[in-house]
Amino acid sequence: RDTDRVARFQREAKLLASLNHPNIAAIHGMEESDGTHFLVMELVEGDTLRDRIKSGPIPVEEALKLALQMAEALEAAHEKGVIHRDLKPANIKVTPDGKVKVLDFGLAKAYVGDQENMSPMDSPTISAAATQQGVILGTAAYMSPEQAKGKAVDKQTDIWAFGSVLYEMLTGQAAFQGDEVSEILASVIKGDTNLDLLPTNIHPKVREALERCLEKDTKNRYHDIADARVDIQKVLADSSGVFVQPITAVKPRKRLRLGIQWVLAAVALALVIGGVAIWYLKPSEPPQVMRFDYYLPEGQQLASIDLPNLAVSPDGRQFAYGTPDGLYLRSVNEMKAKLISGTEGSSVNPFFSPDGKWIAYYSINDRKLKKISINGGAPVVLCDFAPVYFIGGDWNEDDTIVFGQIPGPIMRVSANAGTPEAVTESTSEAHTGPQFLPGGEYLMYTAQTADQRRILIQSLKSGEVKELFAGFGARYLPTGHLVYRLVDNSNLFAVPFDLASIEVTGGAVPIVEGCLQYAVSDNGTLVFLPGMADAPLSGERTLVWVDLEGNEETIPTFPGTFAYPDISPDGTKVALTVERDGNMDIWVWDLIRENLSRLTFDEAEDLTPMWTPDGKRIVFASFRDGDVCIFWKAADGTGKMEKLGSVPGQNLYPWSWSNEGKTLITSELDSSFTEVNIGAMSMEGNGERKLLLESDYVESHPRISPDGRWM
Repeated sequence: RDTDRVARFQREAKLLASLNHPNIAAIHGMEESDGTHFLVMELVEGDTLRDRIKSGPIPVEEALKLALQMAEALEAAHEKGVIHRDLKPANIKVTPDGKVKVLDFGLAKAYVGDQENMSPMDSPTISAAATQQGVILGTAAYMSPEQAKGKAVDKQTDIWAFGSVLYEMLTGQAAFQGDEVSEILASVIKGDTNLDLLPTNIHPKVREALERCLEKDTKNRYHDIADARVDIQKVLADSSGVFVQPITAVKPRKRLRLGIQWVLAAVALALVIGGVAIWYLKPSEPPQVMRFDYYLPEGQQLASIDLPNLAVSPDGRQFAYGTPDGLYLRSVNEMKAKLISGTEGSSVNPFFSPDGKWIAYYSINDRKLKKISINGGAPVVLCDFAPVYFIGGDWNEDDTIVFGQIPGPIMRVSANAGTPEAVTESTSEAHTGPQFLPGGEYLMYTAQTADQRRILIQSLKSGEVKELFAGFGARYLPTGHLVYRLVDNSNLFAVPFDLASIEVTGGAVPIVEGCLQYAVSDNGTLVFLPGMADAPLSGERTLVWVDLEGNEETIPTFPGTFAYPDISPDGTKVALTVERDGNMDIWVWDLIRENLSRLTFDEAEDLTPMWTPDGKRIVFASFRDGDVCIFWKAADGTGKMEKLGSVPGQNLYPWSWSNEGKTLITSELDSSFTEVNIGAMSMEGNGERKLLLESDYVESHPRISPDGRWM
């Protein structure tokens, strides 16, 4: 009934009608019925970007492709002299086939309804007469600084909003936040955007584009959305992909990671086997590289990322990987991997025979070492042997197989079956990842203790052992190099090596950054499982609720390196380990306020947080004074940490409470990683500690039944 609003409504309908672009929702007419004016617009199927982002950040390449379409829509509008003024995720729809449709061009909608429970990040469009100066028009979280100040705006305000939306797609968080609209506006005008939340190693042009979009000074901001579009197109066209992989100096890690990696770390789902590269390490020959990625089919996962799970044939033409459903084999000239019939069940540690016609592997289901033809069939049991962890194997030309284990020495068995025998001597260390050097006279392997991992070579004739250097997982190449990883680091290195003298003859060079597992063939074909470089918690994760039917609902945290979540007794908070800047600390996520606060700040690594039954304190394990000890601290962050207990030579991890809450149940790992037992620590009196379960097996992750009778 307001004539001014009707006039504006009509004017904006004409503006919309002037826009004809596949990424802009079309208008079909303006109608009136019983005094009510309304627009007839295109029905766009699909979700809004706001709905998509609720589930977490959008993968980088997909986000850039969506942003490219948004930029094209804005470019078409700006060419017609139309400024959106209210670009935000709620005004952008994505159809089921991935097509972007920008809605509500030039429309400043009056909001009618209850705003009491509305988040200020989704504040309504603040509307007023379009010609009125000094009145804010737009949505607070996506306004440009000039818009927030009530100044006249031009197409650069849409460029700012475009940058805000792209940032939110990539991080899962709004670029500017606050509890009230006034706080958001203040952040827009004076605050800075945290670009460190962008995915690690994202293409530098993406970061540069965001910086240019979100420049507060319009002189330094992109002048045209077409400039942003061109930069995004360049990133998508870059043959190296949307991420860069620079080789950087490697920061050494503390030895705590070793025990966590092998014994206590949860096994994450692996999503991709990446990179088959052919490279030549001889300085006289120019490098020639061929690389491609192989993505595991939907629903398929690796059996483990902690145990060796990749193998490549000696000629580099095939690779194999283990899954809970069996071994899969893929030829490099085929599109898909095929299940090797006969290996059904959880299979790990595959390795090829010298002629590439057989694969040996360890069956977790029945704890047997087996071999099978690459064409499938009935597997052959090579030995009944059940180490705690079977770590790496190698098959020699003389049909001898060696394999490593935790704990214990390298074992040897015939490839035609037999009784395994020890090859190396091990009392307080584990021997893993063996490889026969050419000629079969020497055996190379990794020796690991609580303090270190070393690469050793042993003569199979004399038994003499020679230490090469610190590292693990070394493999010899016919080029005269050793490929290996540093302790608690996921970068892959190569070093020149003289086989005749059994000596390293030069310095190490990095060849791959971010490698969780790898296998290499005689001709230099490298198959590896990529991961965040130098990140033992296996990269970014999101937190989700999971109901009893398996349905997941994302908890709206930023993506992070999360581990060991524990819910407070009242269900309002989650304590968890977060890794930032190379250190692990305890943080608390508030499920009501949706913010993350830090509880511990020491350089020591803090793990496995657990709430006390009354919710007042958080108990956790911390690597201090040479061992992993148990501490607690007030859950609200006040006061100092208090040490609850430690045992020399033992690493203690809190895991659960007795049903009356007076006894802390712990997982206890000895310093040699050969024993994991379960203990109990009284929370009364002098904190008496005792072992509940001690045997030759590994026992960990204890839980007490609600009635207190079972563990």
